[in-house]
Amino acid sequence: MTITQAVAGANARKGKEADHQASLIVQGADATGIVAAVTSVLSEHSANIVSLDQYSDNPQGGAFFQRTVFTLPGLQATLPALRADLDEHLVNRFGLRYTLRDMSAPKRVAIFASKSDHCLLDLLWRHRQGQLPVSIPMVISNHPDLAEEVRSFGIPFFHVPCQGADKSEAETEHLRLLKDNVDFVVLARYMQILSGDFIEQAGVPIINIHHSFLPAFIGAGPYAKAKQRGVKLVGATAHYVTEDLDEGPIIEQDVVRVTHAHTAADLTRRGADVERAVLSRAVLWHAEDRVIRDGNHTIVFA
Repeated sequence: MTITQAVAGANARKGKEADHQASLIVQGADATGIVAAVTSVLSEHSANIVSLDQYSDNPQGGAFFQRTVFTLPGLQATLPALRADLDEHLVNRFGLRYTLRDMSAPKRVAIFASKSDHCLLDLLWRHRQGQLPVSIPMVISNHPDLAEEVRSFGIPFFHVPCQGADKSEAETEHLRLLKDNVDFVVLARYMQILSGDFIEQAGVPIINIHHSFLPAFIGAGPYAKAKQRGVKLVGATAHYVTEDLDEGPIIEQDVVRVTHAHTAADLTRRGADVERAVLSRAVLWHAEDRVIRDGNHTIVFA
């Protein structure tokens, strides 16, 4: 057997396994017997558990969270019976909530961007390299500048101008493009504030990325302002979008150290690096069902 044949065989086996792999997310009030109930139901259906992560914020009546990934040949045909058993053992018995997803179908993500390209192109490159298990049906921008670069990845690009205080016309077009086409949205340095009506009508999770400074530097030129204040850390935060600007549940954060010797341009470059890394991890974890939202809090099984 040649190396090429061996690699092809391994990829075929991996693809076959992915065809019947699923994720099960469980959350609710903690109680004795939840893990046993989950594993018992899966065992009864001849499922093979690949990974299982759990967390309780207080074993004495606190909140319980669990992510289980399992394989099950003939998954699609078994899903209705499996859901019925999960309803009986998890919902009716423990009052828990759960989601069950066939992981062979990647989540569909729309990416919003403006003129900055570092986060957008990083996501498109990672997707092309097979590092992000998503499909990208569209990129939407309020500027036409990145159209050719996006289309070079084979991704449809939509220019939707958005100027002035009234964004209703643009948001109406955004909703038309998104309707029934995406499972979540990523704002890859999209420099517009989304209205509460848009967030509600979109009906899917929205992930944003922004720089993180202490103290905060609001408005244009944040890295120049950070340089003037002599910051020692440059960071980024990825979070879910809510009506409260930059107040949504945090998915991932990271920082890099800077010194007095770094120029504002250095800070900008290092900030872009950490923004790319943080956003890509947040998108990956969301795509793999590793993030569980609990109010304005997140549990991340990374």
